[in-house]
Amino acid sequence: MPFAQVTDARLRYELDGPVTAPVIVFSNSLGTNHRMWEPQIAAFTRHFRTLRYDTRGHGESSVTPGPYSNQQLSRDVLGLLDALHLDRVYFCGLSMGGMTGMFLGAQASERLHKIVLCNTAAKIGTADTWNARIATVQNSGMKSVAAAVLERWLTPAYRAAHPAETNTVLEMLEHANPEGYAACCASVRDTDERESLGRMRVPAMVVAGKHDPAIPLADARYLADQIPAAHYVELRAAHLSNLEAKDDFNQAVLRFLQS
Repeated sequence: MPFAQVTDARLRYELDGPVTAPVIVFSNSLGTNHRMWEPQIAAFTRHFRTLRYDTRGHGESSVTPGPYSNQQLSRDVLGLLDALHLDRVYFCGLSMGGMTGMFLGAQASERLHKIVLCNTAAKIGTADTWNARIATVQNSGMKSVAAAVLERWLTPAYRAAHPAETNTVLEMLEHANPEGYAACCASVRDTDERESLGRMRVPAMVVAGKHDPAIPLADARYLADQIPAAHYVELRAAHLSNLEAKDDFNQAVLRFLQS
């Protein structure tokens, strides 16, 4: 299992695909890990080398003391690129991972070719909502919130038709480290990238879920409106559009990256 040292943390990562192909980095959502991108690997490795990693506090990466910040999580990505001697990459992040992408697009555009922001917003939720989530997880563990989160992430129809895939996501949530999860909740709580969107000079695509209760379509459209010349697409999915609408997701994102 490969790890890279970035400042005070070790990041678990996974590289797949042709060694000589351009690299695309996939950044996970809150409460998951690099395995959430499995639906993309077969399609993307035909054209790219995929680099997936576990965000600090998640999966097999280090759980350092929190709270974390979006800048900290974004600097981790740059540290990972440096450790792997990667100059410029494509980037795709979902939800929390999309917030990381916004920071990188505004602050480190020289490291990116193109960026895809999925099911995310410049500001997500309220401080009260996130503080309540943090307290619940710290007091009662991940199983106290996992089922409710899952219901918002995948539509009822998808959950009924795909029990195995649904259970995989539930297991990721239930086995997430509570302290790492809480520290990343604080990062999402405190992140507000609205002022930075206009500074992004990287070709960007915004992917929204038509049935996503976590990210209203208005918030996704705001991203596309504020980022210069951003592409925008809506998929028939809830929050995990890369899973629920994987074929349409893969086709749309690959078309954008290769255009």
